[in-house]
Amino acid sequence: MKPRIANALWVVSCLPEWRRFQRSAERVPETQSILLSRYLKENKGTEYGECYHFDTISSPLQYQQRVPLTTYDDYVKYITRIGAGVQSILTDKPVQMFELSSGSTAASKLIPYTRSLKSEFQRGIAPWIYNLYTNIPDLQSGPAYWSITPLTDGKRFTPAGIPIGFESDSEYLGFLGKQLAESVMAVPNIMKNVSNVDTFRYVTLLHLLRQPNLRLISVWNPTFLSLLLASLPEWWESLLFDIEHGTVSGQDVEIRFAPNLKLARALRALSPTDYESLWPRLGLISCWMDGASMPYARQVAEMFPHVQLQGKGLLATEAFVSVPILGVDGSVLSVNSHFFEFMDDSGEVCFAHQVEKGKTYSVVVTTGGGFYRYQLHDVIEVVGCWKHIPCIRFVGKADHISDWFGEKLEERFVAGVLEKIFTKHHISPAFAMLAPDNSEGFRYLLYLESDRCNNFLAEDLDNALRDNFHYDYCRKLGQLAHVKVAQVSRGAEKYLRACQSRGKKLGNIKPSILQKHLGWSKWFDAEKELAL
Repeated sequence: MKPRIANALWVVSCLPEWRRFQRSAERVPETQSILLSRYLKENKGTEYGECYHFDTISSPLQYQQRVPLTTYDDYVKYITRIGAGVQSILTDKPVQMFELSSGSTAASKLIPYTRSLKSEFQRGIAPWIYNLYTNIPDLQSGPAYWSITPLTDGKRFTPAGIPIGFESDSEYLGFLGKQLAESVMAVPNIMKNVSNVDTFRYVTLLHLLRQPNLRLISVWNPTFLSLLLASLPEWWESLLFDIEHGTVSGQDVEIRFAPNLKLARALRALSPTDYESLWPRLGLISCWMDGASMPYARQVAEMFPHVQLQGKGLLATEAFVSVPILGVDGSVLSVNSHFFEFMDDSGEVCFAHQVEKGKTYSVVVTTGGGFYRYQLHDVIEVVGCWKHIPCIRFVGKADHISDWFGEKLEERFVAGVLEKIFTKHHISPAFAMLAPDNSEGFRYLLYLESDRCNNFLAEDLDNALRDNFHYDYCRKLGQLAHVKVAQVSRGAEKYLRACQSRGKKLGNIKPSILQKHLGWSKWFDAEKELAL
């Protein structure tokens, strides 16, 4: 199917959800109340619903008063039983699959996906696609690259045979959206079966270079894209040879291409780092841009100075929180997807229509996947509204605190400190991450990839961290030694590999400026340490 036809059909299929989203923007409290009533009615006969008497709850306020706030730990026992084949525990509808969480600071978690939860994601995705493709119609004229995660560990299943893990972004799009999107994918889904990461990157680049008409790139982590493209110079001559001859040099894959001598000759006249000449029709890159992803998104923007970047809004494994809308500051709360609550710094919880501009909140969701009043620990700032729906911006993780001796270092505080330190020292690092280390006593190490590092950086960083009373107290007691700066190379790549070793999916690993567990030194192999 030609790209324009397939994309046009996809846009038309998204129109009903776009209209529904617009209608809901005028009646946020009613929309949210109807969603909650549906959850309670459908799941009142489940084990969880009977425990909290869902059949007697008649309003959002009663729900808030009678059902406790939860975290993932509250569901482990239920998920274990669901994985073993037990039905009607959290939801009336059966669990079709589990998705691995993409958290960067804890072991991977299994998130149950029902047909209802998949539909809720589609209610958020469809308005995004419709708004995007109708406002930038040229995107419809060519293929798109939707990130694919290689199945490095093969396909996985629970004891009852329930699949574990989505295989590509298109899995979130629903049946029709998936079929139409895959018909115009620059890199086909068969790539998920390439388990070797280097082979995966090589063949992905081979596919992308064969698509000079590429219009859209959609990845999660911006470093996924920058690291992929960083391999182009090394493999350039081999890739051009393969394009010319229809081969896949030195890679153990059963993929065939038609020879394209004309394209190979055109590419030989270009530089492997001139990305905008390689893909001159590329119109938009979608990736994480807020929180810890911000500096890496800036790097992508520098690589593609004439291509528009759009943040993905807030999307968790457990829930679709906000929809990116072109021209809107932040992203728009996906009020048709789930029932939302918001907890402020004092612990008070309010509903979607009660949040205030300028305040920060931690997001609480109830979904069709069987999570009730579930704390995502995602902190957002309300930056405005679209019609009557709140517009939000991701700030950081509420539970992202490193606390070994009572120092209580929190990610948002650390991010602010590093931003000021880097500005003072005129540093724009390619990679930066603070993590605890016990190789010489106990201290924090800043893993830094920059050519402007100096001996005063560690002193300034330690002094700035001591503005935190708890950190300063631990330093005074000698529980923590002076912070050090460890210069590293290829920091983002090593970080991704370290996260993969802990069971994280390559495409979903989130950048984090602060880590709260040990053992990073073995991955970064620091070349030089600087300290007073």
